[in-house]
Amino acid sequence: MDKYLKGIFLASCLFTSSLYAQTVKILQKDSVKTSLRGLYVYDNKVLWTSGSNGMIGKSQDAGETWEWIRIPGYYKIDFRDIEAFSKSSAIVMGVDEPAYILKTTDGGITWKNVFKDTTQGMFLDAMEFWNEESGIVIGDPIDNKFFIARTFDGGNKWRGLPIENYPVADNGEACFAASGTNIRKLNKAEACFVTGGLKSRLFIRDKKIDIPFTQGKATCGANSVAVKDENTLIVVGGDYLNVDSASNNCFITKDGGNTWSVPQVPPHGYRSCVQYLGGKEWVCCGTNGVDYTKDDGKTWKWISQDDFNVCNKAKYGKAVFFAGDNGAIGKLIF
Repeated sequence: MDKYLKGIFLASCLFTSSLYAQTVKILQKDSVKTSLRGLYVYDNKVLWTSGSNGMIGKSQDAGETWEWIRIPGYYKIDFRDIEAFSKSSAIVMGVDEPAYILKTTDGGITWKNVFKDTTQGMFLDAMEFWNEESGIVIGDPIDNKFFIARTFDGGNKWRGLPIENYPVADNGEACFAASGTNIRKLNKAEACFVTGGLKSRLFIRDKKIDIPFTQGKATCGANSVAVKDENTLIVVGGDYLNVDSASNNCFITKDGGNTWSVPQVPPHGYRSCVQYLGGKEWVCCGTNGVDYTKDDGKTWKWISQDDFNVCNKAKYGKAVFFAGDNGAIGKLIF
């Protein structure tokens, strides 16, 4: 190789390396017995997480140290999603029979039960808030209709939609409560959500849009959606029983779901959560690791093989964190 070609080769290697210089730093693992699936990063310092065995976690120093809380009377509840409004105020969702939503305004010292539903088959999947007042929660179908409730006072009161307005599910279609991210705000007034199981679709208003995930298996389909704008969305999932399969695990739309494309290099396995970071950058995570893209999902780089269920970017800041089984907490290092 002559000096000119060698220079080009070295420059190319350096460029490729710098293009994906991101890594994941493990902040803690195996310190608390819980599977974390709820995560909300308020700013670069304050983050909340929630999981099984009634566990709530709060950090005020960017995940270096944690206060772990088990709410009296709710020790066996699986808290699959959490939203936070400050270092003092947060709302957490417990999934099934009865389904609960609890709220704290004093940093987790006390919690108020703001929603309880004992309906047979009730299973809440995820929450989303447009702002500190307006929010939505979605649950698996009962009598073939997805449960949806709204709040307009910061989660203090919740009201289900009229039954005739519940979205209708196909047989075997449901939502995966994998990371609290199967429902997302689409714009200032509307939300969208994704489904999996025997049918995988994107729901926007009255539109039900097929997503070309592998169909017909209860373990397959969309787990998470992230929104760049009303037209540009990325959906991830796959088969959670086949965690290393990169087949049909990520789909991209740039026209609001009318058409879908697949990445040239997909995420490297089943992915339970995807998060938009800004510009053309996104991150997703799952049972066998974390992938990062800088080209709107066209190519994904496997930057970590650590197991995480959920990722989230700071509402006020740029920090990105991960949470997973055995109390695992990670931070994206740029």
